[in-house]
Amino acid sequence: MSVNHYQPWGLHRDLLNEVSRYFERSGADASSAATADWAPAVDIEEYADKFVLYADVPGIDPASIEVTLEKGVLTLAGQREQTVEQAGIERKRRERANGKFLRRFVLPDTADADAVSASGKNGVLQIVIPKRAQAQPRKITVTH
Repeated sequence: MSVNHYQPWGLHRDLLNEVSRYFERSGADASSAATADWAPAVDIEEYADKFVLYADVPGIDPASIEVTLEKGVLTLAGQREQTVEQAGIERKRRERANGKFLRRFVLPDTADADAVSASGKNGVLQIVIPKRAQAQPRKITVTH
């Protein structure tokens, strides 16, 4: 004999989770919501000498991602193609977004725009943004 637990609010909870997931995706970068279908999740780490940005872009060739830096704004843009429908599917659930994506980040003044590098591996785009050497105060000797 198997026991089934009755969860009267289970369907309600699932609906709220779906709505929350939708707003998280669409609200991730409000400035690009009008021009993009989705925005990749991003982690940003700051070190003493650099910033490192990790963007989740599974299923996308890293070479096809456009990474630009203009006037202190780092832009990631690309597209994930929709998979071809297979015949005979009885049920399906889609959680992975398809279409164009776009993320923009305003870099601080300490970022060295000339030395930014990007690489991709295992569905994660890594962007390294070195910091410029800080101007050190220098002592000025007063002579007579």
